[in-house]
Amino acid sequence: MLKGKKILLGVTGSIAAYKAAFLVRELKKEGAEVKVVLTHHAKSFITPLTLSTLSENPVLIDWSNDQESWNNHVDLGLWADIMLIAPCSANTLAKMNTGICDNLLMGVYLSAKCPVAFAPAMDLDMYQHFTTKRNIQSLVDQGYHLIDAEEGELASGLIGKGRMAEPETIIEHCKLILGGKDQKKKFNQTKFLITAGPTYEGIDPVRFIGNRSSGKMGIEIAKTAKKMGANVHLVLGPSNENTSGLEEMEITRVESAEEMFNAVKTRLETTDIGIFSAAVADYKPKNQADQKIKKNDSEITLELVKNPDILKYAGEQKAKFGYKLIGFALETNNEIENAKSKLGRKNLDLIVLNSLQDKGAGFATSTNKITILGKDNKILKFELKSKAEVAEDILNTIADEI
Repeated sequence: MLKGKKILLGVTGSIAAYKAAFLVRELKKEGAEVKVVLTHHAKSFITPLTLSTLSENPVLIDWSNDQESWNNHVDLGLWADIMLIAPCSANTLAKMNTGICDNLLMGVYLSAKCPVAFAPAMDLDMYQHFTTKRNIQSLVDQGYHLIDAEEGELASGLIGKGRMAEPETIIEHCKLILGGKDQKKKFNQTKFLITAGPTYEGIDPVRFIGNRSSGKMGIEIAKTAKKMGANVHLVLGPSNENTSGLEEMEITRVESAEEMFNAVKTRLETTDIGIFSAAVADYKPKNQADQKIKKNDSEITLELVKNPDILKYAGEQKAKFGYKLIGFALETNNEIENAKSKLGRKNLDLIVLNSLQDKGAGFATSTNKITILGKDNKILKFELKSKAEVAEDILNTIADEI
């Protein structure tokens, strides 16, 4: 899949820079054309001669090689099919997020028209720092591809998360990203109805019953379906996620399960594929107070009633309207058995299973780990990935299976 692909590798100042030699060698074995841009700090960990020998191209470091030769960052950004920054140090992460352009690598990054992937590498405490987490999340939200760090022994002697992903893992990510970029419009003009986010069920004008869903997974699915040529209608609950990239699709914003149910009902007739990833509240207060409930008693009793079962209703309408239906299951125990049961009870074609037992999966994370189950007892398991990549896995599975 990488044969003939143009890969621009950025190497930054991390001890993991030594892995760049193995990465370049493996990329070349895959048939890719590789050019390397080094930061000055990276030269402390790996020599330009090593990388130029392996890549069979000059390694670029500065804006100019000499007084008469200029390294055109714009041309480099246009040349590449993918820009890969591996290792990506905490310093470079911060520059990518703020747009600081003080070296050639950042100039190329800001000029790149291709997909950009980054593989962080740093010590445990640096990786866990809230500023690092914020920078990573911000880049993912902007559509860049995270190749997450792995756990293991670090250069400091600490053991934990911070090791750059192995070259083989990085290459698989590149194949996935470029496969998504190069694939034909798998869902050309297919009409998707996607639900995402939580629902909030009012107790009074101030308080509500809700859950921890951010809506991020459903938003990523909507973005990816649109890239694959689909006509997307997104029914989005009260999510605070960045909705950039959703401008060219129809969006209905709702708050309660009843509002989401009504929005879904009116669109099922014109739907080809429904993906219901929203975390809909099962119950709501029987009566919502018109005024804020005052704290007068030591206890308060809320009477709850069931909300409409949106997924079940959609499953009951499948035969009438002829669409395919995909649901989600978030489980904490007996995951496979519970997901299989839901698949049958709700009359689904596929179900996407999350387990809260899997670290990095579930609500309010930038990553997810899924298992997809079908009616034919087929079970497809996927590794922990960014939610943007998980969205690609889900949609590719839909294209292949149904």
